[in-house]
Amino acid sequence: MRGWWREIAGLVLPVACGGCGRPRSELCPSCRAELEGPGPRRVRPVPEPAGLPAVHAVAPYADAVRSVLLAHKERGALPLAGPLGSALAAAVEAAAGCWGDCEGGPLLLVPVPSSRRSVRARGHDPTRRIAMAAAGRLRRRGRAARVIPVLRQRRTVADQAGLGARGRLANLAGALEVVAGGERLVADGRVVLVDDLMTTGASLAEAARALRAVRPPGIPGLRGGVTETRFVQPAAAVVACSPTSFEINRN
Repeated sequence: MRGWWREIAGLVLPVACGGCGRPRSELCPSCRAELEGPGPRRVRPVPEPAGLPAVHAVAPYADAVRSVLLAHKERGALPLAGPLGSALAAAVEAAAGCWGDCEGGPLLLVPVPSSRRSVRARGHDPTRRIAMAAAGRLRRRGRAARVIPVLRQRRTVADQAGLGARGRLANLAGALEVVAGGERLVADGRVVLVDDLMTTGASLAEAARALRAVRPPGIPGLRGGVTETRFVQPAAAVVACSPTSFEINRN
C-alpha cells in the first residue's frame, strides 16, 4: 500500500529533482548527465573479496548520483527507477560483453535480495524495481532480457551500515541461497547479478557464491543424452560504486 500511495502522490504533488532538489523535475538534465556518467566500466573494490565476479558500474557514488539513489531507496521517489534502470541497463550490456558474443540465450538479471524487514520498512524493493526497469529498457533495445529473483536470504544478517570489508564478508558468509526450482531458471541464459550500489563487494561475492553452488540441468545431446553440465558463472552490474573502486580499472 505504501508503494502505491507514493506513486499516486508523485502524480499530484510538486516534484523536485532527486539529485539537486530543483523543482518541477524528477531528474534535471544536469543530474541525469551525472547519473549516466562517462559510460560503464569495469570496477574493483580494494580489497577485492574472493569470488567477486567481473563488475561493471556506470557512475561513482557521489554528489547527485548518491542523492538520486538515496531518494529512490530510502525516500520512496519511485519514478527515479526509470533513469536508474536505464543506467543499470548500460552496465548490464557492458557486463554481457565479458562473454564476447551475443549468443547463449537471454540476459537473466538476478537482483541481490533485500531482507524482508528492509522491504517492509521502505515499502518497496528498490533493487528489484530498478532491475525491472533495466530489463524493460534492454528489451526496447532489442536484447532479450528478464528479471529472475531466484536468490533469498537463508538466515538473518546484521545491518551492514558501519561494518568494514571484513565485517561485511563475515556477516554475509553463507547467507544467501537459490530458491527451489531456481536452478532451471538460470539454465537458459547469461546470468548478470544486479544491484543499485557496490561498496565492498561482499553482497555480490556472496550472491555469486550461492549461484555457483547450483548445478543447472545438463544440456541435452543430439541423441537425447546429457552431454554437459554447465555451472553458473555470473557477471555483475551496478548503477554506482565508490569513487575509489570506479577509478581503479585493472583489466
